[in-house]
Amino acid sequence: MKNLVYGISAVLVVAACVALAAPEPAVVQGPDDWTLNVTFEPLQQIMLQSGDDSQPKRYWYMIITLTNKTKHDVDFYPKCEIVTDTLEITPAGKDTPPEVFEQMKKLYNRKFPFLEPLDNAGTKILQGEDNTKDIAIIWPDFDAKAKSIDVFIAGLSSETVAVDSPSAKDESGKPLKIYLRKTLDLSYKIGGDPAFRSKAKLVYEDKRWVMR
Repeated sequence: MKNLVYGISAVLVVAACVALAAPEPAVVQGPDDWTLNVTFEPLQQIMLQSGDDSQPKRYWYMIITLTNKTKHDVDFYPKCEIVTDTLEITPAGKDTPPEVFEQMKKLYNRKFPFLEPLDNAGTKILQGEDNTKDIAIIWPDFDAKAKSIDVFIAGLSSETVAVDSPSAKDESGKPLKIYLRKTLDLSYKIGGDPAFRSKAKLVYEDKRWVMR
């Protein structure tokens, strides 16, 4: 138990050091940097009964709409995670069957007729409003004890920065570099009794850009 406590404390200390050292995104981007225009639907839950499971499983999803208003096509290598206040990190797509997206597609067929899953969105966002993409991001259920979460979506900007690691060093003793990307951070509070997760109330709190 002591080792577990010490391990968690160490993680918190490292995370705090990185947070303190991390720079903010540029107020004015450099001439070679770009950021996609992004809008998003609120984070919501969906239930899926699959296979021989007696109980349906819960998933969380968000639909983002991306428009490339730069003057050239851009690379798209997203990384989407939910991070809880209990320090659980849930990557998008983990243990998520394709039936979840199919169920979503039926729900949003009128509003988003060209909706596509994150895995099939490709590695390029072409310029122009005619090439706007509606993308579904899906996560498995996260820690029921969480009282707040942050949705991090990276890959929407080319802005990056390298900072010194607070702990890892190379063979000469110099700090290793940690490369951070400009990342969209959407914060939510979670209300309600964890025992009644289906009635959980997500309260959207804030949108900001961070280097992560």
